[in-house]
Amino acid sequence: MFTRHTVISTRIGELTVVANSEAITGVYFPGHEPVGQIGALVGPTSPLFMDFSEQVSDFLAGRREDFTIPFELPKSSEFNEAVWQRLTKIPYGKTTTYGNLAAELGGRNQARAVGRAVGANPLALIIPCHRVLGSDGKLTGYAGGIEAKAYLLQLEAANAENTDQLF
Repeated sequence: MFTRHTVISTRIGELTVVANSEAITGVYFPGHEPVGQIGALVGPTSPLFMDFSEQVSDFLAGRREDFTIPFELPKSSEFNEAVWQRLTKIPYGKTTTYGNLAAELGGRNQARAVGRAVGANPLALIIPCHRVLGSDGKLTGYAGGIEAKAYLLQLEAANAENTDQLF
């Protein structure tokens, strides 16, 4: 299937957004794009790219908690796919650890494998890998950088707290 990509500037940096004719297939920070798999560079004028740009802008401004844009995960190992699926279950404004994810997926001794799968997440922001912390609760690696991860977690925590106070 034909893929194409565009680059969108956001308040946490540039994102390379990859799509086929029906769905977003990748969202990458600089330096993390899979070489040779992102298709031709096009302007951000397709409906998918425009919708994603609007949704990411709303998300980063605290006006949106999740993405409703159609997305498609690439084929990967069963383990990676299980990790990515589990990441989608981490609620907005909440965090977990690599160890907790490993325990949920079969054993704490798989924390490093979980870390590799999280690091291979092809859909940054849509699949919220920024919500995963080190076992000591510290911020650890993030493709967009630790500052971006901290920004996202602070944004979500503040908005989740405000939402909780409304009810």
